[in-house]
Amino acid sequence: MKKHNFSAGPSILSEEVFKQASEGVLELNHSGLSILEISHRSDEFIAILEEAKALVFEFMQLDNEKYEVLFLQGGASMEFLRIPYNLLNQGETAAYLDTGKWASNAIKEAKLFGNIHIVASSKDQNYNYIPKNYTIPDDVKYLHITSNNTIYGTQIQYFKKENTSLICDMSSDIFSRTLDFSMFDLIYAGAQKNLGPAGVNLVVIKKEILGKTNRPIPSILDYQKHIDAQSMFNTPPVFAIYTMLLNLKWLKNQGGISVIEKRNQQKADLLYREIDRNPLFEGTAQKEDRSMMNVTFVLKDLTQQGKFAEIFKKHHISGINGHRIVGGYRASIYNAMPLESVKVLIQAMQELESIKK
Repeated sequence: MKKHNFSAGPSILSEEVFKQASEGVLELNHSGLSILEISHRSDEFIAILEEAKALVFEFMQLDNEKYEVLFLQGGASMEFLRIPYNLLNQGETAAYLDTGKWASNAIKEAKLFGNIHIVASSKDQNYNYIPKNYTIPDDVKYLHITSNNTIYGTQIQYFKKENTSLICDMSSDIFSRTLDFSMFDLIYAGAQKNLGPAGVNLVVIKKEILGKTNRPIPSILDYQKHIDAQSMFNTPPVFAIYTMLLNLKWLKNQGGISVIEKRNQQKADLLYREIDRNPLFEGTAQKEDRSMMNVTFVLKDLTQQGKFAEIFKKHHISGINGHRIVGGYRASIYNAMPLESVKVLIQAMQELESIKK
């Protein structure tokens, strides 16, 4: 039986995408070759790359003369390094908003390249909220933010245009809601949440922010080199990009971002309502900053953990345990998560409540 997969990533994709990807592994579009063996220089793969790029531009409604779409490798952690390498000179200052582990890791890497000004941090309350009303110094090269925090279950609800370049890590909520993507100068996202399998990063960058440092940049880390080579400076992750394309096409067939946002909101509202209603559970993120993608909660009575584990395993629920550094539970309800799976989780929570009574 297929499990209800609440894993934070690698995570759920639609059955349709799984089926199409598996067919491509056997043979890609009657080519006589598997997607795993075609050349990345072949017409077949170049068509895949261009279609995926076109769909990203379509969803983001960005001008392809001003922006470039790249498919790179190394996970979001590589972008933590690549961003300051490309945008920050020694002695210059970049601003960072510290909202969790991944934002903190990005700060750690950037400190190797210049001065880092942390405009605000929610570390004082174990990252259970998003700082607001912070001030950005006039002399910073860019502001780096993380839109959604998978470990702590918080999400930035509103964005505003800043007085500097705005850089955003959207790894865990990209294409989950409608946004004005034009307010960002660089967006990056590891694929393994809402886009596809692990192994490829989506990077969308405003071309005019490049070429303004005098720092020597290793070729593999140079965004301009990747732009010039059209994401093929080195051999790209062919299968991961192909599966991303299938997922982008699935999203379009669902009605696009506006439709998927309504479904995501429905799933999140339903689960948060149960957490707030059920006397055995408690949400960990402040309500105004709750994530629509990663719902974090705890049992008030830790002696019930064993019984709850028995119940959710009986219901074929997988990946529900919280991140190892915070514990508790985390239900990741990305785009492809069906409403029915959320209802099964709620049923398991209510079953524990009925036993406790």
